[in-house]
Amino acid sequence: MAAEVPFRALVQYTVGGGWGDEDPTHDALAVRVIRGTDFGNIASGAHGQVPRRFEARAKAERRLLQAKDIVLEISGGSRTSNQSTGRTLFITQEILEQLGGPAIPASFCRLMRLRDDVVAPRYAYYALQEMYRSGRARLYEHHSTGISNFQFEYFLDQELVWLPSLPEQRAIAHILGTLDDKIELNRRMNETLEATARALFKSWFVDFDPVRAKAEGRDPGLPQPLADLFPARLVDSELGEIPEGWELKSLDEIARFLNGLALQKYPPADGRSLPVIKIAQLRAGNTGGADRASADLDPDYVVNDGDILFSWSGSLECVLWAGGPGALNQHLFKVTSADYPRWLCYLGVHAHLDDFRHIAAGKATTMGHIQRHHLSDAKLAVPTKSLLDAMNTVIAPIIQSLWKRDVQSRVLAALRDTLLPNLISGELRVEDAQRFVERAS
Repeated sequence: MAAEVPFRALVQYTVGGGWGDEDPTHDALAVRVIRGTDFGNIASGAHGQVPRRFEARAKAERRLLQAKDIVLEISGGSRTSNQSTGRTLFITQEILEQLGGPAIPASFCRLMRLRDDVVAPRYAYYALQEMYRSGRARLYEHHSTGISNFQFEYFLDQELVWLPSLPEQRAIAHILGTLDDKIELNRRMNETLEATARALFKSWFVDFDPVRAKAEGRDPGLPQPLADLFPARLVDSELGEIPEGWELKSLDEIARFLNGLALQKYPPADGRSLPVIKIAQLRAGNTGGADRASADLDPDYVVNDGDILFSWSGSLECVLWAGGPGALNQHLFKVTSADYPRWLCYLGVHAHLDDFRHIAAGKATTMGHIQRHHLSDAKLAVPTKSLLDAMNTVIAPIIQSLWKRDVQSRVLAALRDTLLPNLISGELRVEDAQRFVERAS
């Protein structure tokens, strides 16, 4: 049976955050300042977006984050947007290392260092996560001028009925942490593999490194069967030098760019529907909070895992979708090809994505976008079929693994979110949850 204790009894140390200065002052320490808006960036590996500031050393030392600390957002939600405050971030040693130096919470956050002789810090983090996710965090909110403020001192004094024995806390934290750790491992693996695929594409399709090496009598550094298929000469083209025997093709010759539908014209019917995939869902990688549309669409307009989606308006992004079935909304292209491999379409769009964004940014009087003719203007040098087939054996497995690993992470996240409230409430025993996780794995 869980004990009833106020959260204050679990806290060893708590202190408010700071913001520091843009310029160094006497005896200042350079620190990363973690805001509530950075929690998602840190979780997704975008640590470089966390601002670096300068804090007086004496103030900074009281706020320096350590592994196993919890950062709680105490201001920043909005009643009008129905966004709650009370988000939390669990600080790991890996996060501290990736931040590249000392870090402190921002002024609208609170550092909590817990008594690990009473509570497993990661268990407390998951309990706070569940409080936020379930909406219980709103019990501790106060709204002022449209901003939600988390009443931290009031929260500390409340009795919470979610403190089982320390061994059980650690077991629960281990189960949930194992799922989160696997999701994070998948993210880091995908980051590395995507960088590898893009580097290969740039070397082979943009810089033509193997061709230049052979032309200069150098070893191209590839397996011999693959190296033999690269020509040893560059020839002139309208875009400059390209490998001999290769053809220039427009992106819209390589792939079909299918624009989505105005899905408000296709409302759900007969109790069957699909989530609408808009730019917001594209960027989030999931269909949480999405509108719904009829499930009886032309199959071309149904999005499935592994499909390439390219937003041509607003925020120009190109992703391998892994958020489950959905309906293709307008302003998004579904990119397919009957003649060329998926990776060529995906990496080909990315090769021109910076140019497309520059074009969109130049449309000052309208929402930034590109037009069909920009796809025709974007060219790629395409190799012979025999070489493309050989390249396919190298790059296709990488690209396929990216979206499949993201699908796995989505399933693991759903499992974690299912287990979390049941484990925290004691409705599900640790042994049952462990067997469930093993079966799912």
